[in-house]
Amino acid sequence: MFSKIVVVLNDLPESQHALRTAIDLARLCSAELATVSILGDLPAYASFSVVVDPGAPASMMEERRGRHKKLHETAENLARELGVHAQGSILADKEVRAIVHFLKEQNADLLVIGLHQHDFYLSRLWSSVYDLAQDATCNILGVH
Repeated sequence: MFSKIVVVLNDLPESQHALRTAIDLARLCSAELATVSILGDLPAYASFSVVVDPGAPASMMEERRGRHKKLHETAENLARELGVHAQGSILADKEVRAIVHFLKEQNADLLVIGLHQHDFYLSRLWSSVYDLAQDATCNILGVH
């Protein structure tokens, strides 16, 4: 049914639900599993931090990269415990563009994403989901 499944990770609970679903599907389909996260841009206030500490933006980005690395390590360990091999990737680009490019590069046939029901940026989330649905080269499964 599916041979390459990609799941998007972040630090919200819905992302963990999506991960568990993707692992279960990968196990059932004997599919490969790839995890992906997007570093994204630093918040606007990061540009002001340069006045106090010129190295602050780089430190903030490194801290963010460390959190993403930990997310992927945890996901890989959980997948391994459940009998699935997972490979993680951290991307530094615009959210939708990066994911669409990654899907093509991985030749994925399913993208699993967590639907963040109570996200403060709900309109931005649905805009991203819509853009993914328009541009993705594979099926998309949204998980609550």
